[in-house]
Amino acid sequence: MAITSASGGFDGNFSPIMFSKQAQIALRRSSVISAITNNSYFGDIANQGDVVRIQKEPDVTVNALERHTGISVQKLDDTDFSLTIDKANYFAFKMDDIEDQFSHVDFVSLAADRAAYKMADAIDVDVLKYMTGTADSGQYSTAVSGSAQHPTAGELNGEFLKVNQLDMSDMTNITTSASSSTTGDSIPLAPRLPGATSKGTTTASPLQLIARMARQLDTGDVDSRGRYLVVDPIFMEMLKDEDSRLLNADFGGAGLQNGLVAGNIHGFKVYVSNNLPSDGTGPGTSGTTAQDDNFGIILAGQEEAVASAEQMNKVENYRDPDSFADIVRGMHLYGRKILRPQALVTARYNAA
Repeated sequence: MAITSASGGFDGNFSPIMFSKQAQIALRRSSVISAITNNSYFGDIANQGDVVRIQKEPDVTVNALERHTGISVQKLDDTDFSLTIDKANYFAFKMDDIEDQFSHVDFVSLAADRAAYKMADAIDVDVLKYMTGTADSGQYSTAVSGSAQHPTAGELNGEFLKVNQLDMSDMTNITTSASSSTTGDSIPLAPRLPGATSKGTTTASPLQLIARMARQLDTGDVDSRGRYLVVDPIFMEMLKDEDSRLLNADFGGAGLQNGLVAGNIHGFKVYVSNNLPSDGTGPGTSGTTAQDDNFGIILAGQEEAVASAEQMNKVENYRDPDSFADIVRGMHLYGRKILRPQALVTARYNAA
C-alpha cells in the first residue's frame, strides 16, 4: 500500500517505474494539449535540452507537361524543425511511516493521480499560452521564442500569422463603435436568439465567430480533418444559449458530450478549458464598446499545427533523514513547437 516499511526498504507494493508509468497514463488522460497537438514524439526524449528533429514536409512543384519536351527534376528541400525540450516540472512529497501502517487507502495511487493531474494542468497552462501567442499578461506577444519556417517574416507576429489573430476589426457586421475601435480590440459576443433574421451591428454571435475562424483555416488550405476549437466556460455558455441547433444533426447530433467536447460544430471538435489565457477582468467583461484591456482568448487549429514531446523523466524514492518517512520526487520534461502557423487561429472576445 504505502512505500516502505520503517526499515526504509520497499515493501513490494511500490516501484518508481510503476509510479512513473501510472503518472504518465493519468497525465495524458487529463491533458487537453495531448488531444490537440501532434505528440507522436512522446518517448524520444531523455534529458532537458534534448532536441527532437522533425522532418519538414517538402514542397513539391507541379509543372505542365508539354509534348516533345524534357522535364525539370526538382531537388527536394530536406529542412527540418527543431523541437527543444526546454521545459521541466517536478513534484516531491513525503510518505509517512505511520500513514503506511494505519491507512486503509492506497496512498501511492492517490499521489500518482494527483501529481499527474497537477502536472497536466501546468503543461496545459503553459502550452495554451504558447499556442495563443500570449505573454503572462494575456497580450499578444511579439517575442515568442523560435521561428516559423513557412510564411515570410512580414506576415508573422512572433511565430504566428498576423491575419490569424482575430479582433473586432475582423467582424465586418460590427459597425457601432467602429470609429473608436483599434486593432487588438476584443470582439463583443452575444448569443443570436432563435428567429433572428439579421446580424447585429454591435455584437457578433459565438457561431459567427467560429465560422470566421473556420474561414481563416480554409483560406490557409488547412486540412479539414483533425480541426479543434478550445474555448473557456463563458464562451461555451453563450454557445449553448445561442439556439437549439447545437442539438441538431448539423452540429454533430449528440450535442455537448461529458461537459468537455462537442463532436462537430462548423467542422471543429470543441474542448472546454479553464487554462486559456485572458487579460484584465477576462472574457466576462460586459459591453459593446472597444475592449483592449479586458478579454478572453479562444483558439482554433488543426492537430498537425503544433508538435509536443513530453516524458516522465525520473521518479525516485529516498529516506527522509529528518523523519520516519520516505520522500518521492519526480521530474517531467516537455517541449513544444509550432510547425504550421497557418493552422492556428486565435480570437479575442468579451461577453457583451
